Amino acid sequence: MYHQLPVQYIEPLFRPPSEGRSLIFQITNGCSWNRCSYCEMYTDAQKKFRPRAEAEVLAEIRQCGQRGLEPRRVFLADGDALVLSMRRLRNILGEIRSSLPSVSRVSSYCLPSNLKNKSDDELAELEALGLKIIYVGAESGDDEVLRRVDKGETHDSTVQALQRAKAAGIRTSVMILNGLGGRALSEQHALASARLANETQPDYLATLVLTFYKGREKFEAGFDNRFEDLDTVGLCREMQVFIGALELDNTIFRSDHVSNHMVLKGVLGRDKHRMLKQIEESIDYFRKHPQFEHGNFGY
Repeated sequence: MYHQLPVQYIEPLFRPPSEGRSLIFQITNGCSWNRCSYCEMYTDAQKKFRPRAEAEVLAEIRQCGQRGLEPRRVFLADGDALVLSMRRLRNILGEIRSSLPSVSRVSSYCLPSNLKNKSDDELAELEALGLKIIYVGAESGDDEVLRRVDKGETHDSTVQALQRAKAAGIRTSVMILNGLGGRALSEQHALASARLANETQPDYLATLVLTFYKGREKFEAGFDNRFEDLDTVGLCREMQVFIGALELDNTIFRSDHVSNHMVLKGVLGRDKHRMLKQIEESIDYFRKHPQFEHGNFGY
């Protein structure tokens, strides 16, 4: 599909699963922070961070409109498009509204630090211009874990950003990394992450499992080379602590990424007890069937 659009992409291109049908405009390349030791998304040489030329982006948006495209949703890539100035974001969102009037929702990944330079009035303006949801990879609510993985954020900085976005009317989707603290920090990682979610009441909450494809030397150095991975039962136990500590009113929860060993879906807190029962059943299953420990066990 991408090659048929009048849009240029610097690969690899990432977007949340829920944006699979969205028209993507790559308004920045890479990630402005790009120091998180667990993240391999923007490590290729061509993914060095830079804003794309504004004129190019605006021209691509106009050309999509001239071709008669009528997308309902637009996703702004790459890793933290909201790092751009209000002037640029205002122009881009304005062009989407003008050239693609069918769009009802614009979304973006967002680092919590992106919002420090945006006033409350500016966040409300972004929402009015069409920015309806941000995806925040909180990863953990525990400050020690965040420091060891060089996240560049704290529990409080993430909470503040999420609360400010919600106050502006922007929906929030938060992701937590199951296993990020290893065996030693598993419980505090789970409890602090639950506390972060409780304090921010995100509209969407998801978990992925810590996974490496290109090597983990940098990551393990942050744990003084003493990091111990959780086995599948340990990952399930961590999820049990996390879900058990959540006090959410109406958050859509998903744990269905390919990295997850256990598929959980529901609304929290309505489905909390059902999920805890499923986790207990999963723990029992993996104990009895260790040969399936690295599979995906769904309900």
